[in-house]
Amino acid sequence: MWGVWLLGATCFSFSAYAQNKVKAPMEDVNQVVDLTLDSLNKAKTARPVAGSTRKGNNPVLFLVGNSTMRTGTLGNGNNGQWGWGYFFHEYFDENKITVENHALGGTSSRTFYTHLWKDVLKGVKKGDWVIIELGHNDNGPYDSGRARASIPGIGKDSLEVTIKETGVKETVYTYGEYMRRYIREVKAKGAHPILFSLTPRNAWEDKDSTIITRVNKTFGLWAKQVAKKEHVPFIDLNEITARKFETFGKEKVKYMFYLDRIHTSVFGARVNAESAAEGIREYKKLELARYLKPVEKDTVTGSTRKKGCPVLFTVGDSTVRNQDKDENGQWGWGSVIAELFDLNRISVENCAKAGRSARTYLEEGRWDKVYKALQPGDFVLIQFGHNDAGAINTGKARAELPGAGEESKVFLMEATKTYDVVYTFGWYLRKFIRDAQEKGAIPIVLSHTPRNMWDNNEIQRNTTSFGKWTREAAEATGAYFIDLNKLSADKLQQIGYEQGLKYVAPYFCKDHTHTSLKGAHLNAQSIADGLKETDCTLKNYLK
Repeated sequence: MWGVWLLGATCFSFSAYAQNKVKAPMEDVNQVVDLTLDSLNKAKTARPVAGSTRKGNNPVLFLVGNSTMRTGTLGNGNNGQWGWGYFFHEYFDENKITVENHALGGTSSRTFYTHLWKDVLKGVKKGDWVIIELGHNDNGPYDSGRARASIPGIGKDSLEVTIKETGVKETVYTYGEYMRRYIREVKAKGAHPILFSLTPRNAWEDKDSTIITRVNKTFGLWAKQVAKKEHVPFIDLNEITARKFETFGKEKVKYMFYLDRIHTSVFGARVNAESAAEGIREYKKLELARYLKPVEKDTVTGSTRKKGCPVLFTVGDSTVRNQDKDENGQWGWGSVIAELFDLNRISVENCAKAGRSARTYLEEGRWDKVYKALQPGDFVLIQFGHNDAGAINTGKARAELPGAGEESKVFLMEATKTYDVVYTFGWYLRKFIRDAQEKGAIPIVLSHTPRNMWDNNEIQRNTTSFGKWTREAAEATGAYFIDLNKLSADKLQQIGYEQGLKYVAPYFCKDHTHTSLKGAHLNAQSIADGLKETDCTLKNYLK
């Protein structure tokens, strides 16, 4: 029966609900084919046994929902989509409470209640918590295809149906009645139910609007109404995340989703998880908030800020920040460039990290620290490219797809056995740029520093690969671009051509990529020279 239930919707007769005087089902306006596999047995192997994570007498937080909470049968991101329930445990102190994600893609309030709820309820004990976020799939036919629609509204209406494909008889209730049943059955166990509104879609009021379309006239409204009447908390997840999306803007919101306008990427899933935690924390006198971890505050990034002065953040790899302590060791230009600025009017923070590509700098959360510290009027120098080639999902696993386009692909990472969506090199740069612009900061992207590698007395350039893609990312976003590779390569070419290649060696240390202190100063000066040729206001802070 499960497999039939998950099949695509088919046409059906309206006579049954017309005779019973109940509302017609909600139309499936999205027409998104859910990727959940048609196997209940397989789903059971992926979802936890209810209550199995319980530690001693600690409570368990059960998550009940659909693909926006747990996408696909396995919920492991193998299709590039993630539900927010996957990341929600990160916000809780798991020595005090554990989080179990029992959601399953494709389920409605009706089908979750009919097929899955009984097994979840078995694990619920006194003092536990149950978050319920359902409604995305409460549409389509009542009695055929997926047969997952609930009757619109919160009334007491019901409808007897016979599923056409199987002959199974079923009573269909309103959305509100299913919510009431979840609530009452959770309360009967001595546990605490919480209703959530749906997650927002990538849908805007109109083509030119900056307002995300809310779902607060149907399922969001009905969940709120039921919660009020049943005296349980209601958290408007739709509103909390929608406000963030409106701040992000349309371009950034696009990559909050993957493959369609409903199912979130890892980025969107993490935003929803954060919003869910915020909703719990801000809800007045909600005891569940006691189990949340304290909000971590980064007291380092941005700490050099002087009142009324901007900060210049430098972002990149080992050519931007290296050991930077031994005069005879390796240095990055980000650790010496402050010498070129008037530090009474601007401060400089080197946030680069050796060995990182644009992708791994983002994945490790390093960019998030810079992003959160940015304020209007700040500046960000961004340089990647040295570590952005090679293996994508094996070995160091730090490369991106080549180019500057919108391409992406799902990879299984060899080391972690997890799935990641990997984008092009230019995509990551555009993300950094747009994030900075969103915060009112000014991004400047740089082609990567030249290496001490020569062909027929000509120093090698990167004009056909990372340098080209960096320029394209800048042009696509209106960011400033400085061709650091060309500026420094021209200087090194002049030294090498006139005096012999051995005179270039002191600008590098131990290999052909990492610069000495002398080389770091050369690259920093090249950046200053490049700034002077632009109308970027950062040049006004140079000495």
